Amino acid sequence: MEDLLEQSALVQWRIDGELHELEVVPGASLLDVLREQVGKTGTHMGCRTGHCGACTVMIDGAVAKSCIAMAATLPRATITTIEGLTAADGTMHPIQQAFWDAAGLQCGFCAPGILLSTAELLQTNPAPNDAEIDAALAGTLCRCTGYQSIRRAVGEACVRMYPDAAGE
Repeated sequence: MEDLLEQSALVQWRIDGELHELEVVPGASLLDVLREQVGKTGTHMGCRTGHCGACTVMIDGAVAKSCIAMAATLPRATITTIEGLTAADGTMHPIQQAFWDAAGLQCGFCAPGILLSTAELLQTNPAPNDAEIDAALAGTLCRCTGYQSIRRAVGEACVRMYPDAAGE
């Protein structure tokens, strides 16, 4: 273990708006560091292969699977976890509120992937159609909700975030 610590890399990340300086060992995934060193347990460990999307975070504004992202390759990154998806006043983000109101999630295991992928989509597309929603969410599997309620919730999030775009 001492040999690994000697080879560790220092990373400086802004996680959910807070600066962190961490020593990471070679081969450690971003998921492991977030959960074990930072305490961001909302980022779920699912498949460890990048297929399920439960571990999704945003790295520098783009969604990424934290289970396959090597922590040491991200020396300076801005990371948003599911815990960081909140409104400026600390209440639920409009996306979270829309999913709550539209029953877009059930067990919540897929929530990091679904909600952060929705956030990424809505950064550039205030009024996506069903095909665009499906493409944006294709990297996350949901086993219990069904995708109709998820699409409905994304549509509700669009209305909440971009009320003027709803009529276009």
